[in-house]
Amino acid sequence: MRIALLPTLILLALAPLAQAQAPATPSAPMAVVNGKAIPPIYADIVKREMAQGQPDSPELDARVRESLVNLELLSRAAVDKGLDKDARVAASLDIRRMDTLAKVYLEDYVKANPVTDAEIQAAYDQAKAGATEPEYRARHILVKTEAEAKKIIADLGKKAKFEDLAKKQSLDTGSAKNGGALDWSDRRAFVPEFSDALATLKKGETTKTPVKSQFGYHVIRLDDTRKPQIPPLDAVRGEIVKQVQQTRVRDAILKARASAKIE
Repeated sequence: MRIALLPTLILLALAPLAQAQAPATPSAPMAVVNGKAIPPIYADIVKREMAQGQPDSPELDARVRESLVNLELLSRAAVDKGLDKDARVAASLDIRRMDTLAKVYLEDYVKANPVTDAEIQAAYDQAKAGATEPEYRARHILVKTEAEAKKIIADLGKKAKFEDLAKKQSLDTGSAKNGGALDWSDRRAFVPEFSDALATLKKGETTKTPVKSQFGYHVIRLDDTRKPQIPPLDAVRGEIVKQVQQTRVRDAILKARASAKIE
């Protein structure tokens, strides 16, 4: 049973009819179906879900109205037939109710406990202090076998260009087209075998032996290193706020569980 998709499916099926209807005024019911008024607040909720970035328009209002009319008619028909008594339907409705209430509770909790400038600064300072790993600018050539990797190392010793070999032979298609070049990253961005080998190299050096990882065999060259690049606070403020808000959500959940009897 795909209850979640029902409004969209009904809307699509009756789109021509929806365009022919005029929207209700804000103070009036969206529609009256068999004597039951559909309040405007229902339209506000449905419109937010249906809009998907569309600008507000009379056509959108009409489609929202028709969707609500169809939902009222079909949900009433389901109740009249006793389908709401089905255990799975009842459970689904209850879960949706709990989910909605949980979301609004968490939103309210986050709103009641806003992120402060001091928290933002502290989180930024902590991240800045933890950024001690150097960043590496490296190239690599990935092949299937150790023999292939050894052959590449030998060819490099004969003055073959690393970039040309990477373009022709590397299985890492994303970096191969750029001559094996990888973005600036610290060691955490790589698998352990790769990062350990990278850390032993000096600028301009290439690994003398193949480096085996879960992906195959790598030949690695270190092009450069630099201190970690920390963006200014203003550039990451929004991200930090979201992170702290997630902490608020966890706090709310932990508080609710702490006072509960769970068996």
